[in-house]
Amino acid sequence: MALLRKVNQILLFLLLLTATVIWYNNNHKKSIRSGEPGNLPEDYDNREDVEEEIPVVICAAAGRMGGTIAAINSISSNTDANVIFYIVTLKNSLFHIRQWIEHSKLKEIKFRIVEFNPLVLKGKIRPDAARPDLLQPLNFVRFYLPLLIHKHERVIYLDDDIIVQGDIQELYETKIAPGHVAAFSDDCDLPSTHEMVRSVGMQNTYMGFLDYRKVAIRELGISPSSCSFNPGVIVANMTEWKRQRITRQLESWMQRNANDNLYSSTLGGGVATPPMLIVFYGLHSSIDPMWHIRHLGWSPDARYSERFLQEAKLLHWNGRYKPWDSPSIHAEIWESWYIPDPTGQFKLVRPKH
Repeated sequence: MALLRKVNQILLFLLLLTATVIWYNNNHKKSIRSGEPGNLPEDYDNREDVEEEIPVVICAAAGRMGGTIAAINSISSNTDANVIFYIVTLKNSLFHIRQWIEHSKLKEIKFRIVEFNPLVLKGKIRPDAARPDLLQPLNFVRFYLPLLIHKHERVIYLDDDIIVQGDIQELYETKIAPGHVAAFSDDCDLPSTHEMVRSVGMQNTYMGFLDYRKVAIRELGISPSSCSFNPGVIVANMTEWKRQRITRQLESWMQRNANDNLYSSTLGGGVATPPMLIVFYGLHSSIDPMWHIRHLGWSPDARYSERFLQEAKLLHWNGRYKPWDSPSIHAEIWESWYIPDPTGQFKLVRPKH
């Protein structure tokens, strides 16, 4: 009898010890990414059903956060799919984006807030006074997708100045050819946009982004007349990305540009696109053109037809003229998805009548 009582005491002690360990792990486990867990369950990183989700990565920059909110609202409102948003921001914006989401209709979405450490870019970006806004750290988040998102085979990356009018499930199911790392929208893909491109003098070939006077660029063997692509909408295969060490290649070209000025923001309007054009050349598939109708931010005057805009699955205000600012075009479409900032920090700029 005494032996049985001793065994029971030992079993009870082991049970209490196990419960204590589980409680400690659940309450003190740190995320493998820097930031905040959003509204995900505590056991999320250990779950095995994540492949049923559609992960969408989008940045939340301090002065552009309204764009992030409108984009998320448009995506979640137009799908029944199981979407999880990875919202990437800098340390000083973590609290703001969380407040905006949790005190609005977006509080029901599934999300995780991820802090991006800009120190990873140290020494890799060449200072350029022409467009300092294009040198902001969050412009380079797309280079580091596998380091931010660990549990998904396929990931969607979206710029913050977009609106989605279709079901994001359709974009997620974009076919990516074997051996290809990602899918993008080719800049020569849609005849309906050609007039817009010509009217505002935009570039749609590699010549517009890379300095072909440099030997390193010519040695790539890429024709300057090759059609470029826009990396503001990406469907990426994380397995191929990691296997082909894409992040390391992108960083290498960033470093080479910092040393030798192989491209600049005065060419293609930014320094984030050229390394992607180089690294992904011949390694990308194509997105359905209607899933990336762009150039809405390139001119305050050039406009698309209303019928064409209604048929578009995704609208992108790439360029200087953002829909939360003034002047801008087709801002009424964007504003229909905008949710006012409950903290009052972000305010729309509208023309005075």
